[in-house]
Amino acid sequence: MPQFSRALDVYQGFNFKKDKQAPVGYITKMKLGDIELSADQETLKDPEQPDKALANKVVAVLNHFLWETGITDAMYLSGQISTANKQILSAALMGTWANVNVEFQYVVYEYDPLAKKYFKSTFTDAVLKGILEKNGDDLNLSVADDPSNEVQSPKNYVCQVGIKPQTLEQSVNLATGSGKNIVKQWGVTEAAAK
Repeated sequence: MPQFSRALDVYQGFNFKKDKQAPVGYITKMKLGDIELSADQETLKDPEQPDKALANKVVAVLNHFLWETGITDAMYLSGQISTANKQILSAALMGTWANVNVEFQYVVYEYDPLAKKYFKSTFTDAVLKGILEKNGDDLNLSVADDPSNEVQSPKNYVCQVGIKPQTLEQSVNLATGSGKNIVKQWGVTEAAAK
């Protein structure tokens, strides 16, 4: 099965330049257990309309996205979060983590050289519901202690998370070019699993 893996340009995500055509992505919503990370990254440009700011603030500027595209495969997101979100998440990781439910939304933009414009190459219309993936006994969730060097201001920290789908059918939009869209299923209901 093909995978959807994208290395994303953090600098372009924070400082969008019309003459550069690097892929960018954002986490627009992220609730990990009982912790809702703030959408506090603002004044970012909309790649599809570079003269305008994104309609909403974002939780993180993505640096990498990976999904093997199977209905039960985990999604792996790595992005830059604010100092405030880093402090909240670091404190939570030092405690006991009882609630492993995740709610999240994201969008990845790529440039289509034939259409000569950016398009959404993967995104969700609705909030996805997942659970934190485990590596052995540890949650697949981390946040850097030191700030990232790619963008100096605003200060930001790399946060990585692996998320498995909950037992319900959800939709993920993928595209290979402008107007070349498909919808893939993520997660499976209990009845379908039997």
